[in-house]
Amino acid sequence: MFEGLEQLPADAILGLMAEFNGDSRPQKIDLGVGVYRAADGNTPILDVVKEAERRLIESQSTKAYLGTAGHASFNMAMQQLIFGDAISDERLTTVQTPGGSGSLRVAASLLKKLQPVSPLWVSEPTWNNHVPLLGGAGLELKPYPYYDTQKHVIRVDAMLDALRAIPQGETVLFHACCHNPSGLDPSEDEWRAITDVVVERELLPFIDMAYQGFSRGLDEDAFAVRHMSGRVREMLVASSCSKNFGLYRDRVGTLSMLAENGESSAKIRSQLSYIARTIYSMPPDHGAAVVSTILNDVSLTAKWHAELAQMRRRLKDMRAQLNDALKAKAPDHDFSHLLRATGMFCFLGISTAQVEALKKDHGVYLVSSSRINVAGVTPDKVDYLAGAIAAVL
Repeated sequence: MFEGLEQLPADAILGLMAEFNGDSRPQKIDLGVGVYRAADGNTPILDVVKEAERRLIESQSTKAYLGTAGHASFNMAMQQLIFGDAISDERLTTVQTPGGSGSLRVAASLLKKLQPVSPLWVSEPTWNNHVPLLGGAGLELKPYPYYDTQKHVIRVDAMLDALRAIPQGETVLFHACCHNPSGLDPSEDEWRAITDVVVERELLPFIDMAYQGFSRGLDEDAFAVRHMSGRVREMLVASSCSKNFGLYRDRVGTLSMLAENGESSAKIRSQLSYIARTIYSMPPDHGAAVVSTILNDVSLTAKWHAELAQMRRRLKDMRAQLNDALKAKAPDHDFSHLLRATGMFCFLGISTAQVEALKKDHGVYLVSSSRINVAGVTPDKVDYLAGAIAAVL
């Protein structure tokens, strides 16, 4: 039976990882894989996470299953982190999921039930994995304008015009902050304009927030969610703890649903419970217990804020250092969009052939679209990287 299966191509990012690992050049640089890295090139375990884990080891008394909704204190703490005091708890339902990816997949299954033949509108471009996670659940994805590849700016007017043309009641996916892959986000005034159209067209907003705290700050990065939730009747928010808590392999995320009233919220909870049961049954506990321990302790929360601010500063510093180095080594080219972007990602704005030359001739690995992970840039390799980019221009 298995002989009839087709050999599928390797995932682009995983294939790039394999190539990088097989490269023996000492100056090689990995700008492809989407994980945060410290200045030494490693993905650290946060000190506050280690402290929370020590407390858990000493205090946990069972490894029994969680319910389908996951860790209750984690869900409430995450709901507060995401929404603040923007909306009443009665209208909100938050469940734990296996990472942000699990949140997206659960949401896709619910949307497929609600709108079987209605498309999901996504930014052009959007995170590559939105396609298998959301499209793989049976949703038809349609693009709306977002990023100008020549000017390296958001196409705000074109985006608003496209949103105005979407049929009433359809679902639109937005990136809350640190847009992946462009790194460019709407301003608060632009989010207000987007929200006006969402309300006018009675669209269902679906917000993916994988990088809260990596752009301007925890509250600032939640602006789109909090502003929109105060204006709309219903919305979905997928959140991840992979980046801002560094819990990649522990797979910690949430799906929050805003309903019109408490009765609708109860119906949503029952549907989410059923969907979770049919996909993965119960979410894992450890990472959620770590986050709950941190967010429900004042001193640990303060330590987490400090470590998160340090990560945010490093990303900003690397953008500035790379831009300065490129000014020196490639003065005829403008890379100032590196400074306008936030979070881990942005486009270099070079061709596929130049991306390939970077890999072949200089050991610099990035995906073919020229999206780079700024966290892959380290202070000791900035000049080398800028020289390599200048050499292929």
